Amino acid sequence: MKMMITFQNKLVPVYFTTENKQPTQKVLRILTSTLEHKINKGKTALKKCLNSLISIEIKGSEAILHSYSENDTLALSLY
Repeated sequence: MKMMITFQNKLVPVYFTTENKQPTQKVLRILTSTLEHKINKGKTALKKCLNSLISIEIKGSEAILHSYSENDTLALSLY
């Protein structure tokens, strides 16, 4: 399933796998609050990934953050 969120004034697609047991809206709330927290207080490598974010893939309790550079792709725990 694909949904869109707004992060840093741009639309970012979020892809869900069928193995997610949490309600979609709850996962999106946790995701957006985590991303906002990390962009403000995260380390440099994470901020670099978030600044060039192109899509997010939710697998279980992790968010895989895909950026323009394949080297900047990160996994972020949501729970």
